[in-house]
Amino acid sequence: MRDPAIRVVGLGKSYAIGALTPGYRTLRDMISAGAAEWMRRLKSLGSNSAAPRRSGKDTVWALRDVSLEFRAGEVVGIIGRNGAGKSTLLKILSRITEPTEGRVEIRGRVGSLLEVGTGFHPELTGRENVYLNGAILGMKRAEVDKKFDEIVAFAEIEKFIDTPVKHYSSGMYVRLAFSVAAHLETDVLLVDEVLSVGDAKFQQKCMGRMQDRTFAGKTILFVSHNLPAVANLCERAVLLAEGRVVQDGQTRGVIEAYIGGTGGESSRDLADAPRRSTKPPLWRWMRRASLSDNGVETGSFAPVGEWTLRVDCDIPEEAEGRTLNFGFTIENGLGEIVLGANTRQYGLVERAQAGDVRFEAFLKRLSLAPGRYYVSLFLGDLHSDHEIIERALAFEVIWTPTEACSLPPHCGMLFEPVKWRQTNLCRQ
Repeated sequence: MRDPAIRVVGLGKSYAIGALTPGYRTLRDMISAGAAEWMRRLKSLGSNSAAPRRSGKDTVWALRDVSLEFRAGEVVGIIGRNGAGKSTLLKILSRITEPTEGRVEIRGRVGSLLEVGTGFHPELTGRENVYLNGAILGMKRAEVDKKFDEIVAFAEIEKFIDTPVKHYSSGMYVRLAFSVAAHLETDVLLVDEVLSVGDAKFQQKCMGRMQDRTFAGKTILFVSHNLPAVANLCERAVLLAEGRVVQDGQTRGVIEAYIGGTGGESSRDLADAPRRSTKPPLWRWMRRASLSDNGVETGSFAPVGEWTLRVDCDIPEEAEGRTLNFGFTIENGLGEIVLGANTRQYGLVERAQAGDVRFEAFLKRLSLAPGRYYVSLFLGDLHSDHEIIERALAFEVIWTPTEACSLPPHCGMLFEPVKWRQTNLCRQ
């Protein structure tokens, strides 16, 4: 078995909270500081106290006890909330910052796209920066010459290649930086959220380039909050939280763990469920919700079954006569909304009566790909949503081979119209 392209062992990085970044230091400053440290150590040796000296500053660990291995040619997504340590990990791998503890082993040339303009000298032109980046990677001028025209064409900045990059927009920076990293001979490519700066067309172009066979053999670590992009590009993902590795495995499972893939139920008492409102007041009228297939409560559906959402509400007397708008959204494991509907858009505009009210939504055929889905609920008037419960319910779509063969092509984009029913229930 070949050695991994990247090996991270017990990696940790800490920062002092409130510590000032040291400015420019003269030789005199350095000698004075060295002498003061030497005297401090002499005094501590003569002291009988064995207690460690406190610096007076609190520290925060951006990374702690991180151990990972990445094989050559592997494309891995690094995901997690802001402050989870994703960018810190890439900065250590690219040798921008030193780790506090642990070690990193990297085999091959490393190219990185961490921040807009990283690795570029603002006073040099785009042309000069291309050759500078090549030299930093250890490439000869002749090697860069062969790739130069491709780099400029991909970046689409031919008119500005001889302009100092300090005059570039952030989008032009990203275009040239990614083009250099994509075309020069690197073995490892580290890509942070920087691609989000580019326009949609260029982002798509970059994703296509990373999936191109010319990238075969390159180890790519891709940090992004764009979960669909991570899912499409990466077969493996690593989830970081508070500087530690929470999960490492197949991308789909890691993404579902990140966004709460194990949460949610097919039926639920909503009395104490957390809710929010787009505009005061905040209602607490929704009491119970459930999903059923042909009248049987369940959390598993086949595409040919009837999907029914039922929500029971308790309408107070002061709200009697209001025109209510009830709706729901269905989102997939990547957080993308695949279907949304409400009673207003379907013309169901009945006046509310005080007491128990039941809203029901029916889908004759649930045309969704296999996987886990989440239902969010909202209730309001015709102007605002006064009660929103996110991810109130969850369900699975399961296909059997027979069902998959009987469904039409592209069935994931075909939805039956939602049928609605609003019922005023008598109090028992």
